[in-house]
Amino acid sequence: MSGAVDLSSLKQPAATDVPGDHAVTEADFEAKVLRRSLQVPVVVVLYSQRSPGSVDLVKLFERLAAENGGSWDLATVEAEPNMRIAQAFGVQGIPTVIAVAAGQPLADFQGAQPEPQVKQWLAAVVDAVRGRLPGGEGGDDEQGAEIPEDPRFTAAEEALERGDIAGAEAAYEAILAAEPANDEAKAALRQIRFYARTQGLPADAIARADADPADIDAAFAAADMELFNQEPESAFNRLIALIKRTAGDDRNRVRSRLVELFDLFETADPVVVAARRKLATALY
Repeated sequence: MSGAVDLSSLKQPAATDVPGDHAVTEADFEAKVLRRSLQVPVVVVLYSQRSPGSVDLVKLFERLAAENGGSWDLATVEAEPNMRIAQAFGVQGIPTVIAVAAGQPLADFQGAQPEPQVKQWLAAVVDAVRGRLPGGEGGDDEQGAEIPEDPRFTAAEEALERGDIAGAEAAYEAILAAEPANDEAKAALRQIRFYARTQGLPADAIARADADPADIDAAFAAADMELFNQEPESAFNRLIALIKRTAGDDRNRVRSRLVELFDLFETADPVVVAARRKLATALY
């Protein structure tokens, strides 16, 4: 659901009256969701009064919204009288929850979820957009002031542009040696190490893995190739299928590699969220 979704048709709709402090209708969707999402992520919960489970989910989100301190906002939408909103998001079932940031869907899930999973999902959404929204904390101010670039990162990026992968890796490692909690350096180092690993992949890596589904090393190489080819869902599904066929140390090894691949993406990326659900099912 992430990406450029056309929500412009909801900017001048007819009014619908739905009670509740966080209730949103077609009449105020632009102001309460699209504009507000330039400042903080807005969690849109589409529900139905005919679905007790979805009503319970709304109540859970309302309670969490009252506790969250303003890091995200809530918009509850009753689906039946606001079908244009449901259609704009391509909703196929109720309840559906969508996080909107900077006017676009960021992450979503369908169906009732237990509170711990909802909290985890919310934390991932907030973390994914921290400091990145144009109207939020950490965004550009009214004077358009720019944050000075860190010369350490500049040096690492320049090394990468020269094709000096080892030099870039060393530069990020030096940053982490001085600042072990630097998330930007951690993420960059993961990306570089993955890129370096893909340079030695055989051209027929995927075919080799398909020919011998029990070969764990071949599956790892194929998953790397698929990820490098911008096919993350195929890569994740390959390793999840292997988890189902393995046990003990082999299973732990495959699970660790899969989690390593997850870490190359934003936590709230819909492909990763979907794959984590499949992983949980495969494990339990």
